[in-house]
Amino acid sequence: MLKNISVAHSPDADDIFMYQAIKFGWIGSKILSFSNTAADIQTLNYEALKGTYDATAISFGLYPLIYEDYALLRTAVSFGEGYGPKLIKKNGAVLKPNFKVALSGEHTTNAMLFRLAYPKARIVYKNFLEIESAVLSGEVDAGVLIHESILSFSSELCVERELWDIWCEFRGDESLPLPLGGMAVRRSLPLSDAIECERVLTKAVEVANSNKKLLSKMLIERNLVRVDDKKLDVYLNLYANDNSINMSEIQLEAVNRVFELGFEAGFYPNLIKAEPNLIPTEYLESRNA
Repeated sequence: MLKNISVAHSPDADDIFMYQAIKFGWIGSKILSFSNTAADIQTLNYEALKGTYDATAISFGLYPLIYEDYALLRTAVSFGEGYGPKLIKKNGAVLKPNFKVALSGEHTTNAMLFRLAYPKARIVYKNFLEIESAVLSGEVDAGVLIHESILSFSSELCVERELWDIWCEFRGDESLPLPLGGMAVRRSLPLSDAIECERVLTKAVEVANSNKKLLSKMLIERNLVRVDDKKLDVYLNLYANDNSINMSEIQLEAVNRVFELGFEAGFYPNLIKAEPNLIPTEYLESRNA
């Protein structure tokens, strides 16, 4: 009997896209089966703090708070390269230092960067799907849009600032991309299961990326995404691409910089690095040698 792995991901297009090769049966395992749950990223962050799922999408900004219970996966990652979440406001509005802003969750990477750049802002947290309407209604002065929301929003709104620009101010090394979301796996899993989980998820992302047109068409036909085919293509090119398959050295350096910034600001009790918290895949290599 196959051991089931509970996988949680967000309902945004890139996460769904990267998981569907498993869901459609294109990728499988001889020892593991997979069940999936979709929830907004801050809900997933909260559940990760409780250890709810075996493998889960998380904000990189959360990871230093869960590293003792979860290891980082190298795959299914989303980074910004000259783009990312957007701070939006009503056209013509002037934001005071203590403006009220809606963010998608207190443990998201964008929330951490926002707090560094706007320490006097009054923050409320909302589901990412509610942020645009909160700004339009005047409930808040501004909001940070994430996921597919960055592609199109009301003509009554404009971009006050790109989170990418905030990242550029703090990152130091000009080559570092913006780390947004990644995956983590429960440390209590047997190591061989964790390694197999990462292998299957990595293969799923690789196969999805290699069959982008076919898989995108299937997602549209099954109403699994909230955007049309043109926006889906644009969005996947941003966040589900060759750089999502396996974290590179420069991506790991960028994640480390996020951890450093959070620690220096007092958001994390410990300064950690990404590399020691990756799954030690050399275990199976040495065992099979």
